[in-house]
Amino acid sequence: MPTRLPLVRRRCHACATGRRFRATGKFRVNAHHKLLDAWLLALCTDCGRTAKLTVLERVNVRSVPPGTLDRLHHNDIGLAAALLQDPAVQRRNRVALDWTGAWRLDTGGTDHLDREVVDVAVRFTARIPVRPVRLVAEGCGLARAEVERLAEEGRLVSAVRLTGRLAGDFTFTLKR
Repeated sequence: MPTRLPLVRRRCHACATGRRFRATGKFRVNAHHKLLDAWLLALCTDCGRTAKLTVLERVNVRSVPPGTLDRLHHNDIGLAAALLQDPAVQRRNRVALDWTGAWRLDTGGTDHLDREVVDVAVRFTARIPVRPVRLVAEGCGLARAEVERLAEEGRLVSAVRLTGRLAGDFTFTLKR
């Protein structure tokens, strides 16, 4: 589950070293008669310069649902999180998300660690791309190399590929 908004990877135009922005969760909304523009504000982690990520551009005010418009005006952090994960917003602004340190694993306790066979269902509360091997290692208290070895030996079985990144729910069985 997420613990904060992810960092936004984008080049800073003010400083040459800045490549990460911290989303503030605040929006800027500007109206031009019946047309509306909205941006999500983000700060460079190195120099503090503000960047605007385009959310709405020259959209008729009547085409925006009143609830969404209200959430924009009240700087709703949930809306900011949803818009950051929207692929269309990422493409429009040419950004990628950096989830390093922005999520935590909730295992529901440690009573599962001493069992011989463990069946686990992993549910994501947000679409956070992480390596399944890392999740299994942290959740079961194992080293990543040991998890990879167990997968090679066939003692760690899953319907999904455990290498690479995954952002959706999956299940696995671990036999010790």
